[in-house]
Amino acid sequence: MTPAAGRYEAGRHALPVRVYYEDTDFSGVVYHASYLRFLERGRTEFLRSVGVHQQDLHAADAIAFVVRRMTIDWLKPAKMDDVVTVETLAAEVKGASMTLAQRILRGDEVLLTADVLVAAVSGGRPARLPSALREKIATP
Repeated sequence: MTPAAGRYEAGRHALPVRVYYEDTDFSGVVYHASYLRFLERGRTEFLRSVGVHQQDLHAADAIAFVVRRMTIDWLKPAKMDDVVTVETLAAEVKGASMTLAQRILRGDEVLLTADVLVAAVSGGRPARLPSALREKIATP
């Protein structure tokens, strides 16, 4: 098993991400859609940090995660060569879904906040999260 990127502490995962030229628009500011990739990486590493590997979950239980709803507030821009931190924590875990609270920071400065409702599906239909998985995600 490969180690998770970033660090997990007290229910919160922090993933450092460097902003590259490809993440920016013509002015050197991070293009708004690039933040979606940063947030996705943060959610994936959050799950890995608690021992949940999406590929294994899909193979064993045929469960995949889909984003059902995302609310984002862009507060300040990140720029080329910045190192930002993507923070992720489980705000709410239900039977077949979870809401993850995410922030992107540059140092202590909050650049973006997002609330992401992620649903579990199997065969295109909602699927109940296995209880062991719910406990890992919900318990810091």
